[in-house]
Amino acid sequence: MSLPAALLAVALAALLAPGAGMPVGRQGSRHKLLLVSFDGFRWDYDQDVDTPNLDAMALDGVKARYMTPAFVTMTSPCHFTLVTGKYIENHGVVHNMFYNTSSKLKLPYHATLGVQRWWDNGSVPIWITAQRQGLKAGSFFFPGGNVTYQGAAVTLSRKEGALHNYKDEAEWRANVDTVMRWFTQEGLDLVTLYFGEPDSTGHRFGPESPERKAMVRQVDRTVGYLRDSIRRSGLERGLNLIVTSDHGMSAVRKQAGDLVELHRFPNFTFKDIEFELLDYGPNGLLLPKEGRLEKVYAALKDVHPRLHVYKKEDFPKSFHYASHPRITPLLMYSDPGYVIHGRLNVQFNNGEHGFDNGVLDMKTIFRAVGPSFRRGLEVEPFESVHVYELLCKLLGIVPEANDGDPSVLLPTLTSEAVGGPSTPLPTLTSEAVGGPSTLSTTTHSGSAPLPGGGPPLMTGLLVAAALLAKAA
Repeated sequence: MSLPAALLAVALAALLAPGAGMPVGRQGSRHKLLLVSFDGFRWDYDQDVDTPNLDAMALDGVKARYMTPAFVTMTSPCHFTLVTGKYIENHGVVHNMFYNTSSKLKLPYHATLGVQRWWDNGSVPIWITAQRQGLKAGSFFFPGGNVTYQGAAVTLSRKEGALHNYKDEAEWRANVDTVMRWFTQEGLDLVTLYFGEPDSTGHRFGPESPERKAMVRQVDRTVGYLRDSIRRSGLERGLNLIVTSDHGMSAVRKQAGDLVELHRFPNFTFKDIEFELLDYGPNGLLLPKEGRLEKVYAALKDVHPRLHVYKKEDFPKSFHYASHPRITPLLMYSDPGYVIHGRLNVQFNNGEHGFDNGVLDMKTIFRAVGPSFRRGLEVEPFESVHVYELLCKLLGIVPEANDGDPSVLLPTLTSEAVGGPSTPLPTLTSEAVGGPSTLSTTTHSGSAPLPGGGPPLMTGLLVAAALLAKAA
C-alpha cells in the first residue's frame, strides 16, 4: 500500500473509532438549550395584556405569528409531539389519561405522568437521544420526563405532585434558579421546563377573564426573571431559549341550549358500550360491545349538529391521530365551545381545549432568543411537529425518525447556526409551512441530514472509502 493510501486508511479508522459519530455541534463551541412551556398559553394572550418581557424577547429574537399544535390538543399528547417530532398517532401518547380497554382501568393526568408503559411506546424523546450522543439532559415538570425509555432515564428530573400549586410565583422563580444550577453546576446541555399556567386559570375562569389576564402578567414577569437569570449566570452568549406552549384555550358555552349530552340522545344507550372515555372536554372514545358497532355508530353519527362522530378508519387523515392501536373503534369531537357530556353532566370548566387544531383559539405561541437565533424576526405560522428538528439542530445531534421537516424553521437561525457564513438562509413562507387551515400530510424521516449533506459519520465514511479505493 502506498503512503497516501496508508494515511487514508488511518483517517478511515479514526472515523470508525468510538465517538466518531458524535454530532457536529460537539466539535468546538456548542450552545446549551432551554425549552420552556407555559401550558395553555393561547397565541393572542399577549394582545390584551401588557407583556413587556415577551415583547422584548420577540425584538431580541424570533416570534411566530402563532404555532399550530398537534391534534388532539391536550397537554401530554402535544408536549410529547414537541420532544419527539411525531404526530400523535405515531408516538402513541393519545390522551392525558392512561386507559386500558380490557381491564377498564383509567388513571387521571397526574397518575399517568408516572406510568412508564404509557410513554415508552416505541418513540424516544429528545432527552434520551441527546444523552445517547454524549450530552446531559434535564426535565423539570415536563410531561414525559419522569419515566424511562428503553431502560434509560433523563439525567436530572423533577416531577410535580398531584396537589401541586400551579400558581405560586415564588416557586416559579425557585424552579428557574434550580434549572440555572443544572446548567452551571451540573453541566446539563438541554433542559425542558414546564409551568402549568395559564392553563389552570383559563380552565377555571375562562380565557377572557380578568384572572387569566393577571396570570399572563405573571407569566411575563417570569419570562423576565428567566432572562435576567440567564444573564446573571453568564449564559447569555451560550444558551438558546425557546418559550412555547402545548395548545390554546376556548370559552365553554355552559348555558347553551344545545349542549352535547350523550345520555339524552334517544337511540343511544350505554348498555351497548364496553368501554368509554368521556367527560374530558370535547373528545370521546367508545368501544362498543361485540356486534354493536354499527348500531352505536348509527345512533350517534348525525344525532347532534355540534358533535362529529367517526369510525376509526374514517377519521380525517389530516389530524394524524386515529391510526394508532390505542384509538378505539369509535371516536368523536365537538365544535368549539362545546364539551361532550357522558352519563351525567359533570364538566363545569369555563375554558377548555382539545378542539380541532385548525381553530384559531387552539393556536399557541413560539418565541426564541439566543446566540443561534436571528433578531427581530416574525415568521409565518407553522406546526409544532417541526420544533423537534430545530431542537436537534441547535444541540448538534442527529434526530430520531420523525414527522417534522428540518427546513421549516431554519430561517429562524443565523447563517452561522445553519451551517456557516456562506450558507444562504431559506425563506419561511406560508406555502412552506401551511396556512391557518392547512395541515401537512407529508411524513419526513428525521434521520435525514442536516443542511449540507448526510450525517457527518456517513459522509466521512463514504468519502474516505472512495479515496482509499482510488489510492490503493
